[in-house]
Amino acid sequence: MSEFRKGAVRILNILAGGSFLAMVVLTCWQVLTRYMLRNPSSWSEELVSYLFAWMALMGASLITSERGHMNIPALVERMPAGMRKGFSILSEAVAFVFSMVILLYGGAQITSLAMGQMTSSLGIAIGVFYVVLPLCGALNMLFTAANMWDIIQGRIPLLPGGMEKGDRKRKEV
Repeated sequence: MSEFRKGAVRILNILAGGSFLAMVVLTCWQVLTRYMLRNPSSWSEELVSYLFAWMALMGASLITSERGHMNIPALVERMPAGMRKGFSILSEAVAFVFSMVILLYGGAQITSLAMGQMTSSLGIAIGVFYVVLPLCGALNMLFTAANMWDIIQGRIPLLPGGMEKGDRKRKEV
């Protein structure tokens, strides 16, 4: 699973970074056509909004792979080690269920429904842009399952930053 995780993270970084780069270029193009050429490009603005959604969802999958999603470290730090482990697994399980129900199932439903609708400027089925929802849902499920397995095996630190209770050191700025 570690090789899969590394490969998926590498691909997600490239896709999210590529989306961001394309957004910058398209936004500059939009400004150029609107103010310099006085003939605004309608398709670029629409594409930027879809690329932003793709970038955000791929970024969320990257965060899931690193266990960087929301948590309450002040609460977890005060728990005994056994509870901390159980809480970490529960946290991953909640993320797994969310990814399965909302992103994978709901995303597949909305993608299927939107395949019959076309974008106004690009003339592409809207469902093509929604396919990122079930894709990232499936990736998140794989990442959270791998995280749960790594927690059970003791390969992932249970506190943020990899520090266990009593290991706190003041960070120098």
